[in-house]
Amino acid sequence: MVRFANAVRPRLARAAAPVKPRVARLTRAVKPQLARVPGTTAARTWQYTAGAATAGLALAAGVVTAAGPWDANGQRTAERDRAVALERPGGADHDRKPVAAADEPRPAPSAASVLAGLGGGAVTVKSEPGGKPGKALTDVLGPLLGSPALGGSHTAAVVDVTTGKRLYGTGETTALTPASTTKIATAVAALSALGPDHRLTTRTALEPDTRELVLVGGGDPTLTAHPKPDGWASLRTLATATAKSLKGRGIREVTLSYDTTLYSGPELHPIGVNDNLAPVSALMADEGRTDDSASGPATRVSDPAADAARKFAGFLQAAGIKATAPGPSKATGRATTLATVSSPPLSDLVERMLTNSDNDIAEALLRQTAAATGGRASFDGGAQAVAAQLKRLGLPMSGAVFHDGSGLNRDDRLTADLLTALLVKAGSASRPDLRPVLTGLPVAGFTGTLTTRYTDGAAGIVRAKTGTLTGVNALAGTVVDQDGRLLAFAFLASGTTSPLDAQAALDQAATALAGCGCG
Repeated sequence: MVRFANAVRPRLARAAAPVKPRVARLTRAVKPQLARVPGTTAARTWQYTAGAATAGLALAAGVVTAAGPWDANGQRTAERDRAVALERPGGADHDRKPVAAADEPRPAPSAASVLAGLGGGAVTVKSEPGGKPGKALTDVLGPLLGSPALGGSHTAAVVDVTTGKRLYGTGETTALTPASTTKIATAVAALSALGPDHRLTTRTALEPDTRELVLVGGGDPTLTAHPKPDGWASLRTLATATAKSLKGRGIREVTLSYDTTLYSGPELHPIGVNDNLAPVSALMADEGRTDDSASGPATRVSDPAADAARKFAGFLQAAGIKATAPGPSKATGRATTLATVSSPPLSDLVERMLTNSDNDIAEALLRQTAAATGGRASFDGGAQAVAAQLKRLGLPMSGAVFHDGSGLNRDDRLTADLLTALLVKAGSASRPDLRPVLTGLPVAGFTGTLTTRYTDGAAGIVRAKTGTLTGVNALAGTVVDQDGRLLAFAFLASGTTSPLDAQAALDQAATALAGCGCG
């Protein structure tokens, strides 16, 4: 409020200057009348107050008049005209400096809006050849998706999110390897099974009589041991709270164990040891990364649970509690919970998973879906749970096969029909719980896995989940076309030989879709 007042005070002063004479005349006119009115002190006080209020209203009216006029939508015309006048072609729009001189670097182009406002002006996007407004989508997308860069097999679907009407399809019911676009299905299944407000909780439990302290994993892959948790659940915070509780019980030395029994089955993904995914455990800190990264490939520890428990022991020691070397165990029903830390809401985890294509979160959500629906929290059990959950939602599951939640398994199969149906379901007014699926999609040219793509195309317009494996490239997301329609699209390609050329071909197709008025 103070910053706001300081910001508007000079403007109000300038606006009030022209009306000061009117206010002075009004005050002089009102004052004698108030002085002549008989009555008690309370009455005179009330009347002086009324007079001051009248003067205040007059001042406000004068300021409004000076700052006006106003248009029918309630916006000051002068303000709107000034905003238009200040528009510049480059990123310097965001400050008040003049256009760069000849010897200075040219400012970066201003970004187009991510979604065009309903009823607002159309956003101009660079259309690819054949992307002229009014042409049928078949004429626009056909040649682009037929590019040799997309390999020997490709499928595609485009659907109007508002109406659910399919506007384009080629092989849309043929199941192909989806790569990381699988995460869209994982996200929808998890959100529908657990709800967007669900949190994953890590806790400590004290066994009676034995002084055994058990660190119980809740399956939160975003649990962090970093000094600054940045809003994620902190292993350090858990240790501090646990130490305080132990000291309150007169305990300063414990036998430390850790419990990972929430998950079952193999921890190692069929791809084996890989920088893109840690062994899947119900207890891990910072996804088992051996560096300070939070996304992307990184060398992982071989046993995330033991690594997290050793770090926890160190934090306990710093808080004044001595702990033995940790080993695996299981908390009993008699154990007393001492402290807990919880992840942000599931909606945040879904957004992080989709934006960064986070495989560790994806595999955790696969198992959380299984646990929430009574299944076995393993690769197989999670895959079955996701498929069953999507079937309950009435989605087209023909040909769909799941083996994991991340899409790293080459035996996964999805159709373009299912991917667009998932996006349409997430955009449905009746399913606000699924909206994080759309808001988590990377923004072309700006966020996540699309940060470096679309720099000369539909940057800021396309939002999409990428998918890349050797010989496989996919793209599925949303775009607002030149008619203002929100479209869901899915492009899948197999047998590609150059990932960069395939990505460029998919980006051209999405850009053409954005630049098309193919009603």
